[in-house]
Amino acid sequence: MKKAIYLLMLVVSMVFTSCEKDEIGGTATEALAGEWYVTVDLADDNGNVVLEDCYGLGRFMLNTYNTAANNANEIWVDDLGYFWEFQVKASADINNLTFQTNGSVANNYYECNVTIESGKIIPNGATTPHGTPADAIEFIISFDDDEPLGTKYKISGYRYTGLASDD
Repeated sequence: MKKAIYLLMLVVSMVFTSCEKDEIGGTATEALAGEWYVTVDLADDNGNVVLEDCYGLGRFMLNTYNTAANNANEIWVDDLGYFWEFQVKASADINNLTFQTNGSVANNYYECNVTIESGKIIPNGATTPHGTPADAIEFIISFDDDEPLGTKYKISGYRYTGLASDD
């Protein structure tokens, strides 16, 4: 009987000592990645807003995320089909929390080229509808299939919080 108790204690102690929690790491672009509630405004050549919510879309979801290569110097910017149906790779600077395309780049959703300028994430740079601080995102975007050619849009908003009052 003693042997059975010792054997049981040995098995239980092995089970508890072998259960270690693995650290789950983030991606290389974690600081720039996120889900964002954004709006689209018509902008002039300097990025100043000319007409707010120019297409009457209101707020919609936009995602920024790492590429499959998980390089710290590039991210995907994806409107999930809510605005212009764009998904493009942008150059990223993690230290300065900025991103942009190097000129006009191919859109993944359909044939057009997209330019992103002055993209940045601002920690605690926005206030959500609930009144709490959240990270802000803003960038200037243009499309080569837009008429008139050269039209620019300012996309800006705040990081998704998961709170129903901020949806």
